[in-house]
Amino acid sequence: MKKLLLSVLLSTLPLATLAQTADPEQAFPEEDGPQEGPPRWSLGIGVIIEDSGYAGEGTDVQPIPFVGFEGEKFYVRGLTAGWRFIDNDSFELAAIAKYKFDGFEVADLGKAELAANGIDYRLLEDRDGGLDLGLSAKWKGGFGELETEILADATNTSSGQEVSLQYSYEFEVGKGELTPNVGVKWLSKDTANYYYGTLDKEVARGVVNYKPGSVVIPSVGVSYFRPVGEKWSFIGFADYNFLPNEVSDSPLIEKDTNGAFFVFVGFSRGF
Repeated sequence: MKKLLLSVLLSTLPLATLAQTADPEQAFPEEDGPQEGPPRWSLGIGVIIEDSGYAGEGTDVQPIPFVGFEGEKFYVRGLTAGWRFIDNDSFELAAIAKYKFDGFEVADLGKAELAANGIDYRLLEDRDGGLDLGLSAKWKGGFGELETEILADATNTSSGQEVSLQYSYEFEVGKGELTPNVGVKWLSKDTANYYYGTLDKEVARGVVNYKPGSVVIPSVGVSYFRPVGEKWSFIGFADYNFLPNEVSDSPLIEKDTNGAFFVFVGFSRGF
């Protein structure tokens, strides 16, 4: 059900991307400097391959539709919708809204895997997604691109915050653009406890009390963009998150799991 809902969201919201491992905004290459000319739309279809690390959830493969929009100030890129206050060749500052579909539905987890971690699945609650609001800042130049996001849960799902920092550098490869990146993400204790810990209501039912507290999650990734003809483009990206001990030791995570990955490949058409 969660995966079905995700596909619907991807086709009706600002795309929907990513589980907790990646940012589908990478599927929408940006132009340097302020947007000129009429607004541009892009529509496409792709495939997601994801392993979140949750016990028994396994690797999921599913097709998804997606949409992007670039206006003079307003844009939609994957999970993110933004309004640029500053936008020039070297710096961009924007207010953003970002859909978070981290979490899980208990029905999607493995009963045996949870039992091996000492958890009775019948005592668990779903972990819901939400909407984060905040700021995004990007510095661009010959050194590459440095981006930071400061976000807070606006839906009272986890009532937490998230801060991320990512560095990327673009290379021309043939007729395409290859962009490796490294990043780090900080989750406040409320966010980490909600998605990787056990809830107080679950503990009251007899589930082990586990609270990881605030955590830092490093990541590496790569994206690739290549025009195909005048209107079409191939897009792809992959991210791998290195789960810290505070997360990998959670009874909600598959045993001996130290990372989570997200891969997306697809084609888009500009209008």
